[in-house]
Amino acid sequence: MTIKSGSHSIGPENGKLTVNTYVGGMGAKMGHDLVLGATKWQGTVTVDAANPSATSVEVSVDPRSLEILQASGGVKALSDKDRGDIASNSDKTLNTSKYPEITFKSTGCSGAAPNLKLNGNLTISGQTRPVTLDVAVQDTGGDVKFTGRTALTHSDFGVKPYSKMGALKIKDGVDLQIELTLPSA
Repeated sequence: MTIKSGSHSIGPENGKLTVNTYVGGMGAKMGHDLVLGATKWQGTVTVDAANPSATSVEVSVDPRSLEILQASGGVKALSDKDRGDIASNSDKTLNTSKYPEITFKSTGCSGAAPNLKLNGNLTISGQTRPVTLDVAVQDTGGDVKFTGRTALTHSDFGVKPYSKMGALKIKDGVDLQIELTLPSA
């Protein structure tokens, strides 16, 4: 499996960026674990097939574009009002009027296909922290599929998870996943 060297534009047209959130607290049975998907994001993957450690990634995400893709748990299904409330709370939680962009810039890549580690700096709500994505590489018979995963905590980025009267809380930990399809050589 050889990945085509060069710069590749990435975004919703050839990838998927999702965040899994989890509910906790005494009222957890009332809430929903959510899978949120970003609909507005873009970036560049610069691949050096001869020297994979020189591969770099930059991504910019509009946090206001996060939409609910899936909701599980809860005593009732999410209504349109619930979805609107969640979107409003996300804007408040992430302070999107002040910080309208989430960014990632890689600082290094290690390993060999099919298992890579992509290190970089992630900025959420104006706070930048180092993160490592575990990346699985799969040859799909024409293109190459990358799936990167990492676990994050809201508090590492100065974000206070949503809480309703202290009983229903969003857990501090979330899971981030990005899937990309890039051309093979």
